Amino acid sequence: MINKIFDYLVNELEELLPGFGKNLSIDGKAISSLSTGESKDTEEDGRRDLDANWGKKEYKGIREDGTAWSKVVSWFGYRLHLIVDTDYELPVAYELTKASTSEVKQAHKMIDELKEVHPEIVDGCETLEADRGYDDTKLFEKLWDDLEIKPVIDIRNMWKGSDNTRQLLYYENIIYDYKGTVYCVCMETGKEREMCVGGFEKDRKTHGTLKKLCPAKHYGIECKYMDKCQVKQGIRIDIDIDRRIFTPIDRASYKWERTYNKRTAVERVNGRLDESFGFEKHYIRGIKKMRVRCGIALCVMLAMAVGRIKEGQAEKMRSLVQSA
Repeated sequence: MINKIFDYLVNELEELLPGFGKNLSIDGKAISSLSTGESKDTEEDGRRDLDANWGKKEYKGIREDGTAWSKVVSWFGYRLHLIVDTDYELPVAYELTKASTSEVKQAHKMIDELKEVHPEIVDGCETLEADRGYDDTKLFEKLWDDLEIKPVIDIRNMWKGSDNTRQLLYYENIIYDYKGTVYCVCMETGKEREMCVGGFEKDRKTHGTLKKLCPAKHYGIECKYMDKCQVKQGIRIDIDIDRRIFTPIDRASYKWERTYNKRTAVERVNGRLDESFGFEKHYIRGIKKMRVRCGIALCVMLAMAVGRIKEGQAEKMRSLVQSA
């Protein structure tokens, strides 16, 4: 019944908000349980949560001095998987699982269910943003090949060894790194220059090509190898070379960075669940109760948005309280 209410409210917002579902983001939220798990040494009582288990998530980044850092966060409890509209910061789909459930596997399932329940949202969706926890070739292929949704998903470094770059196919002076940044190399001086972004050509090859332009020609930089260079007119990269690295929105473009930054919308929805809906500190035990509680909270979030919009207060659609 709660799921039906949620889906009804999503349909309401589709009619009320222009472009609702155009840009989506997916992420998993940790919900810790304050109770204990199953233990042979613990007498049976009402404080145990036998449905919850342990989950973990790793965060990585680069410090200002260039050194890498990583942090692993673990918790005992559950994981709330959310698909959120990044423009309006409102949930579109959700699922609650045990903490150990794979985010990638759940993403495949949720996208399939969203296509079935709200096909118009999937048909109108242009991008889906996610962190590197969703870096999965099959997910990239599902989004673009099957649904024509451009994946904007951070990437993990899967290259083993000390090689930071690789040669691009048969181009003797073109190399690229695991993030999809492409460089041309001057064969006279050995100087590497990042090639310019030329856009995406959807109708070329099977799934499209990325166009790269000569930096010397584009920016007017002197290159001693220009006259002999075979790629001074630019190149086209078939994204099928590596579906994780080469995506419809070029990873080396400002557009990719701007679009990826929309992912923070799902983090703000998670923050509202903690602060306004009381999930930061709760006493809920059992996955059935937790699933009901999460569903009700998300329904209230959507219902408040629908009510605000209908009352001509669209600017307050994410607010739970009426300002004085």
